[in-house]
Amino acid sequence: MSNRIDRDEMGVATPTSFQNKKTYFEFLSHFETRNLEKIKAGVLNHFDASAKVNASHPINEAVQGIGYYLDIILPIAQSLDGFTRQNYIVLGGEYQGTEWVTSTGYFYGHFNKPMFGIPPSNKMAFLRFGEFHKMENGKIVETHVYLGLAELIIAIGRWPLSPSKGYEGLVPGPAMHDGVLKEESHPLTSRSSADLVEGMLKRLATEDAQWKPYWSDNMVWYGPGGLGTYATIDAFDVFQRPFEKTFAGWGDGKADGISGVAADCKAGDGDYAFLHGWKMITGVHVKTFLGIEPTGNRVFMRDCDWWRCSNGKIVENWCMLDTLHLALQLGRDVISEVQANQINSIKLTKK
Repeated sequence: MSNRIDRDEMGVATPTSFQNKKTYFEFLSHFETRNLEKIKAGVLNHFDASAKVNASHPINEAVQGIGYYLDIILPIAQSLDGFTRQNYIVLGGEYQGTEWVTSTGYFYGHFNKPMFGIPPSNKMAFLRFGEFHKMENGKIVETHVYLGLAELIIAIGRWPLSPSKGYEGLVPGPAMHDGVLKEESHPLTSRSSADLVEGMLKRLATEDAQWKPYWSDNMVWYGPGGLGTYATIDAFDVFQRPFEKTFAGWGDGKADGISGVAADCKAGDGDYAFLHGWKMITGVHVKTFLGIEPTGNRVFMRDCDWWRCSNGKIVENWCMLDTLHLALQLGRDVISEVQANQINSIKLTKK
């Protein structure tokens, strides 16, 4: 039996979640203007001034409150001409007395200026994002932003680590085009989605893959950059089980006396469920990963997911992992390597 069986249960969307989503949609409407001053005004209006703001490496910890705009959105918008945001999943829910809203989709535009040290391609580019906002009294008080920077580096042909065995490229939204939940969800539907996904999660890292029956045979796992995307349960199984064994003790670390590794939020909302943990998974690196030989290092993974459920099965799963932060813990600074390779390429061109 998996040592994950004692995990806390998922929450579900509540009437308060519905009201928070309405507030969140008001905030997101500022992006539709594609006007940076209006987006900034939206941040000032909807974020508590002392809100904690974290984002993927190399940002990690942003300035409180307005840092969501100054340290995350503004640099992206300045790198992408015609900066546009597209959300294909928007959900909300309660977990252990806290209320959260979340979205995922893409920022896109013409990549003409460096972004967080990544050189521009001078072509159209897509940057996948995932956001999780903790809300209190109608204000965002804590934020975690996942950015698909590894996917971007792969897309522009500058990935310095080993390629994945999965598909690497643009990730679509839900097949049913119903991931932006503007209506209040039925509590029983939300509970059913939450229980289905949590049941699956409890059975990860089992020798006999007890998690497989929870999925549709024709499921799709839209994985993060460096790991790739897999269609069908059999193809995903070929990836998932070796991945779990790449990091000994893959899980919450309790068996090794480690605490604090857990979800920050997880809940069901209609036919969907979501999860985020800024310190979600830990393990010791014992097998080759991304071409990096075993280091023996203990790593902590920033991880998030959105799932779509149908007819008692999980049919789609969007997963984001801070791949660059994980690689850094294994001794590889991907962005620095990209920059160094670019400099070397320029030198060779001039010869």
